[in-house]
Amino acid sequence: MRIGELAAQAGMTKDGIRFYERAGLLESRRLPNGYRDFPPESIAWLHYVRTAQRLGFTLGEIAHHGARMRRALDPEAALSELLADKIHLVDERMAELVELRADLVERVGTGCPLRRSDLTAPVDAQREHRFRATEKIDRRALSVSTGQVEARAPTRCDDRGPAD
Repeated sequence: MRIGELAAQAGMTKDGIRFYERAGLLESRRLPNGYRDFPPESIAWLHYVRTAQRLGFTLGEIAHHGARMRRALDPEAALSELLADKIHLVDERMAELVELRADLVERVGTGCPLRRSDLTAPVDAQREHRFRATEKIDRRALSVSTGQVEARAPTRCDDRGPAD
């Protein structure tokens, strides 16, 4: 099947087909006249690639796992395992994002989102440290669990410690 026919049947552009071919995700053979010739299973494969991308897989992951699944004795089981692994990675990333959000929320309104040394020159940081050590900051911050504004006890920037 020629590239135009594949593009039409897969719901893609010819440039999209060429991109996947350059990325090593799609193979074709050249006809004597120089035209690309794609096997009929390329349509299903392109649908798989686009779905996998929407599910968060990178092109590298798709290429690697696609080859593994084609060799698998039970492709359905291999796909289920692949999806379960991706769910685990998503869960880990979500936990990291919850921690990141909590850290950001903790810093809202405190005046110290980063280590002072990250923001100022060394001499300025020393002067700022002396100033901040005596200044009480009474701010409000977002609650991590509800997203609502809640009162926070007065705190000093020095008490926060350095950012991770």
